[in-house]
Amino acid sequence: MEEMASGLRFPEGPIACADGSVILVEIAAGRITRVGADGTKTVLATPGAGPNGIAMGPGNRVFICNNGGFTWHEEPGMLRPTGQAPDYETGRIEVLDLGTGAVTRLYDRSGDHKLKGPNDIVFDPAGGFWFSDLGKVRGRDRDHGGVYWAAADGSRIIEAGFPVFGGANGISLSPDGRVLYVCETETGRLWAWDVEGPGALKKLPWPSTHGGRLVCQFPGFRRLDSMCVAASGNILVATLVSGEITTVAPSGEIVHVAKMPDLMPTNICFGGLDMRTAYITLSTTGRLVRMPWHEAGYRLPFG
Repeated sequence: MEEMASGLRFPEGPIACADGSVILVEIAAGRITRVGADGTKTVLATPGAGPNGIAMGPGNRVFICNNGGFTWHEEPGMLRPTGQAPDYETGRIEVLDLGTGAVTRLYDRSGDHKLKGPNDIVFDPAGGFWFSDLGKVRGRDRDHGGVYWAAADGSRIIEAGFPVFGGANGISLSPDGRVLYVCETETGRLWAWDVEGPGALKKLPWPSTHGGRLVCQFPGFRRLDSMCVAASGNILVATLVSGEITTVAPSGEIVHVAKMPDLMPTNICFGGLDMRTAYITLSTTGRLVRMPWHEAGYRLPFG
């Protein structure tokens, strides 16, 4: 494992670029940052509030899940979110034009319902995108999470899976685009839906509240964050509290566990010519690391 950068303010959402750099968010600083292959940090934009998951999309644009902002607990060597920011307005999907640096708001609601805390995002092969909404946590209550699909041009958004009671976090598609995976943070559960079309998921009947099928119930006290998929179809989940990257087979078996030097490894993505370099955000300690991985990652659309 090699440390690429430190001093980041709760990094998440890494995008591996062809030149060896990584674009990521610093949630606690409200900014989008590029970390060069040599560790140089360059601020690309400061949308404010809580930029969270990001994905490269069409037109040289970065699509941003902005959760609307957190409150924070900080002590030496530890930074972590604790709740809803006092100046919270709403969650939203924003777009960063890498050519101009301009950030525009694309969506802040689905129908009559405001987005609460958009968290993670993945593009489908046709150019639309799926995203998760974790909801927001307050002192005495919390929102339900959900799963959404939206068009990249801002013309249509669909609430596809709701409610995800423990908060919908990491989101990924299988390499063939036919299965959508979502992590439920507080319950330690990995869910899946068969994709039937843009915004259309095949739903299981009650007692599944959102229609998903359970792929894996993680053991012990583990909270789930973001994820990515390998070219093999395996699902790699950033696992909080235990501080691990956990690989789950599509059949639901845990097939590999890699221990990380942080309680909250929040995201993993792949890059390099052979897609065998893993980039991992270690968020409570503010670091981005890279390491060789034992299997190749899946090359994302626009990525």
